[in-house]
Amino acid sequence: MDRLAFLTVDGLSRGAVYAAMALALVLIWRGARIVNFAQGAMAVAAAYVAHSVTAATGSFWLGFAAALAAGLTLGWLAERLVMRHVGHDQPLNAVIVALGLVLLITAVLGIVYGNEFRPAPPAFDRTAGFAHLSPYDVFVFASVAVTVGALALLFTRTKVGLRLRASAFAPEVSRLLGVNVGGMLLLGWVLAAGVGALAGMLIIPTEFGLHPNAMDRSFVVAFTAAVVGGLDSPAGAVIGGLAVGLVLSFVGGYLGDQVTPLAIIVLLLAVLLIRPDGLFAKPAARRI
Repeated sequence: MDRLAFLTVDGLSRGAVYAAMALALVLIWRGARIVNFAQGAMAVAAAYVAHSVTAATGSFWLGFAAALAAGLTLGWLAERLVMRHVGHDQPLNAVIVALGLVLLITAVLGIVYGNEFRPAPPAFDRTAGFAHLSPYDVFVFASVAVTVGALALLFTRTKVGLRLRASAFAPEVSRLLGVNVGGMLLLGWVLAAGVGALAGMLIIPTEFGLHPNAMDRSFVVAFTAAVVGGLDSPAGAVIGGLAVGLVLSFVGGYLGDQVTPLAIIVLLLAVLLIRPDGLFAKPAARRI
């Protein structure tokens, strides 16, 4: 029973981070109909900025803030300098450019920092305490909950959020109504990159450490979570992330970590075959 409780808490903790990364993917997909395959690499770049600032100042929190700022900046640069100029007549164009960004960012990080693993200690102790929760688990849950809550308020309670949603669902109509659709798309990229940077800062300390490819596996898991919940559903991304975290935790705990990659592939294929739009996607309106 204790093992089940531990695996449940561990799965929810990891799932919360995957949910944050999946939410970042959903934010860009809803606005630009692009899967940002560079999201993981951008998160690693932000984590390296945090590593440099923390090493220079001795303060984890200054490094944490610098990572979030770096993530926001990278999102701005990626949309302004690269993705805005990609033709959307062929969906594959954006995929190829995003993969090119992955190679570019990874190569630059390898040149600047090297390809060896660097230690990335967590901000809080990971030793389980009350109800199998460690202080780091509490920090993860609180960080993701605040982020999800802030985004929910932004999209549902503010005029900016209304413009973001309108630009995503009806860009031509929004332009006619005077909405700066390009600016809203840029804001979406910036927010997504910031959320991705947060996810990177939360997940990297639980892995092998900092490395140019440190987020590759986590990105695949987060992409699976986004597909499971539905790329058009922010709530689905959060629920999908938690569900995928639980699946990985239970499979790893009872069958072994070597089986977890297979579990991800099976889950992804099952959802694509049974409900390709995701479990929480809204049905499309029929047109006559």
